[in-house]
Amino acid sequence: MSAEADHQSDARHALLALYDQALPVVYGYFVRRCGDRGTAEDLTSETFLAAMDAARKTDPPPLAVPWLLGVARHKLADHYRRRQDRFTVPVSDLPEPVAGAGGAIDAWEAELDRMVAESVLARLTEPHRTVLMLRYMDDCTVSECAELIGRTVHATEALLARARRAFKQQYPEGGTP
Repeated sequence: MSAEADHQSDARHALLALYDQALPVVYGYFVRRCGDRGTAEDLTSETFLAAMDAARKTDPPPLAVPWLLGVARHKLADHYRRRQDRFTVPVSDLPEPVAGAGGAIDAWEAELDRMVAESVLARLTEPHRTVLMLRYMDDCTVSECAELIGRTVHATEALLARARRAFKQQYPEGGTP
């Protein structure tokens, strides 16, 4: 057996060994973001299939939970790109909330803010969207973000600054993530 085949075999075994530990993490990542178990299950399957494809490559990546979460983020982004219609309702055309329901307006405003923020995120470049989601949605530290996206901490800080600026430019009334 060649060294190349040994390396591929090692990657496949590493993925199998990682599976039990990584499955609840990856599935949990999707459940929190999709709110739909069926979609979370589908995206979890897609993530592990992509990981298996990567393990079969001549030079497979280092398979670990952070790497799998990076794959999961891409699968989630692909999922939302396929559902582009989700972001096509103009915010100004949404119905007015009914007042007097004890906090309904606050809940409505929070939902509206979330929808606008998701719409802005969908329009950002992939690197900007990824680093903002890691930092503010996944609560990763800057150093964790750097590790997950394969950059230095300094380069990640610069990317975050540019991503926040791009977000602010596109967000109505200069909002922030």
